[in-house]
Amino acid sequence: MARVPFPVVDEVSRHCLDEGHPETVHIEVHLPGRVDPARLRTAFHRALARHPRVLMRQAPVRWWHRRYTWQLTAAPDVDPVDFPPPGPDALARARQRALDDSPPLHASPPVRLTVIAQADGGTVLLLTLHHTALDGPACLRVLATAAELYSGADNSPAPPPVRAAGPRTERPQADDVPDAGPRFSRPARIAAAPGRVPRTGRPGNGMLLTELPIPARPPRVPGRVAPYTVNDQLLVATWLMVARWNRLHAPGGPHGPAAAPVVLTMPVDDRPRGAEMPIGNGTRLLTVGFGPEERRDAGPLTADPPDPEAVARLLRRTAARTRALKAAPPGRQLGFASVVLTAPVLPVGLRGAVTRALRAAAAPWTSTTLLSNIGRIPYPLDFGAAGRPTAVWFSAPARMPRGLTVTTVSVAGRIQLALRWSPALLDDAAGARLGALFRSSLAATAWTGGAAR
Repeated sequence: MARVPFPVVDEVSRHCLDEGHPETVHIEVHLPGRVDPARLRTAFHRALARHPRVLMRQAPVRWWHRRYTWQLTAAPDVDPVDFPPPGPDALARARQRALDDSPPLHASPPVRLTVIAQADGGTVLLLTLHHTALDGPACLRVLATAAELYSGADNSPAPPPVRAAGPRTERPQADDVPDAGPRFSRPARIAAAPGRVPRTGRPGNGMLLTELPIPARPPRVPGRVAPYTVNDQLLVATWLMVARWNRLHAPGGPHGPAAAPVVLTMPVDDRPRGAEMPIGNGTRLLTVGFGPEERRDAGPLTADPPDPEAVARLLRRTAARTRALKAAPPGRQLGFASVVLTAPVLPVGLRGAVTRALRAAAAPWTSTTLLSNIGRIPYPLDFGAAGRPTAVWFSAPARMPRGLTVTTVSVAGRIQLALRWSPALLDDAAGARLGALFRSSLAATAWTGGAAR
């Protein structure tokens, strides 16, 4: 049986597992028609065989071992495909299970596919994966292979969009990038909802799923780079949401928008999307900092509605920051310190204790929240008579001190938004209010005509 040592990201995640905060990624795909159960089960099993890196389980480990190891299996230990009885609350139950219950690491594969028949004749494919083993884009690649095996249709990824080459495609100079504030400033924390109703009796997160229109952008000028992207607009909307929420719930306090900079973590995935895509945790994390300019504009930016000129300035600054990040050479997924921390010198038990202690010590410097923008789904996900997706949602685990993750996907000209939060921060009512703030914040980034912002 082949064995693969845990990569750095997998090991750090494994050290920090907490039963009260299941490390799940949830992917929800809505199809307009019904799937054939036997055919879908066969197609998914064959897709797993096409991507054998998914067929793995954690090898038994003792604290004195030097490594955690994945055992690759020839077939699943358990059937990952489940068809629960249909009913009005079947989807709600499956969603809650995706947030509360991780697929086990000791059984292959660490992924679960729940298929829910809808009363309107449609089908929901709900994938739950253990984030210690896999990330969302890798699991979506497996689902695209399953769609191809199910329908016989070509589910190859679409080529990436061609971006216009412009005069500023070289690496930006330091003077061109807005200041993100003092390097060692503690990021702002999202204020806990006052009077929230604590959730008892089960672990996991709360979640809000909704869809929003893609905000307008200035029309492209041939031969010139767009002044900002939809991803920039999503970053700005996330900043506005956090700053406006804190102004409402922690005015002038340590969480207030003027007291500390909002810092966003943004996953980036450089892997190819074809059948050769490496399966596992392949994204790297970038940090987008917001600094003195945003604090000076805090009043007009957090007004209701936000001041259009202040938002225009924030969009320009954010675009400059993201261009600088994209022009920089790719770094390590979690930085050099994590590579040193996971070197197989000490036993895993000792490395785990050190990792957890350092994570707790670094908690005050953790970014404010995470925005994961999947963008356009690169695959048709054509399931034949069952059709192609009408909606797709991803959500990433949210644990304190961030306590909130924001995940977006673009489908059929709409943005599918998932907010996921720790019950230590928000309850369902507060999550709904935060979702409304994101909606109005994203709308505030829309181009309304005139000169490009």
